[in-house]
Amino acid sequence: MEEKMNDIVIQEDVVDEEVDAGDYVGPGVSEAQIRVYKAKLRIMQEELDQLSCEYYKKDDENAKLGAKMKELEEERARLQKTTNIQQTQIEKHRALAEESDKKCDGLQLQVSALHKEIEHLNRSHKQAAAVHSTVEVRLNRALEEGERFKAQLNKMKQTNKDKISEEHQSKENLLAENKMLKKQKSELVVGFKKQLKLIDILKRQKMHFEAAKLLSFTEDEFMKALDWGKSETQRGSDK
Repeated sequence: MEEKMNDIVIQEDVVDEEVDAGDYVGPGVSEAQIRVYKAKLRIMQEELDQLSCEYYKKDDENAKLGAKMKELEEERARLQKTTNIQQTQIEKHRALAEESDKKCDGLQLQVSALHKEIEHLNRSHKQAAAVHSTVEVRLNRALEEGERFKAQLNKMKQTNKDKISEEHQSKENLLAENKMLKKQKSELVVGFKKQLKLIDILKRQKMHFEAAKLLSFTEDEFMKALDWGKSETQRGSDK
């Protein structure tokens, strides 16, 4: 536009020179001025059209930029919200990190204590291994003694079994002897009863003898009584 305005200024100077040179065509505006004005008008109309076109373009661009600005503002608000959330999360993570550091320190102390405990356990394990070796030797000896005692126990069981067998045999013998003694007792009781009967017969005979003596039995009666006593004795012996 500056170049076009410069051209117009140059054309005005030319027209002024022509007018000063006596090219005046009438009492009104000269034809050269009219051409200049028409040229100005055409140039200004072109510039106006160009400016209008550029205005609409700029207006469209401004609308697009406004929409883009709105989108960017929404994006900025969203990003700000996300940033705030992330900042909150960062604070939480920072707090968690601090807490984790504290826990890590505590765990480090626990690890140190555990290392000491492991060392203590290793020493205890070595001592236990030595004790285990000693106990294993004693256990082997105890097993050997156990086997020996087991053999002795089996021998004692066999001896007891033999003794039980002997005692059982002795018991059987005692039972048989007891049975025989009972039989002998029964026989003795029977013999005793027979002796009692015989004594009773003898008593009767004595009584008869005394009675005969008292009653002055005759010899025949006495002999009969005596024979009767003998027959009774004989029958008792037969029984």
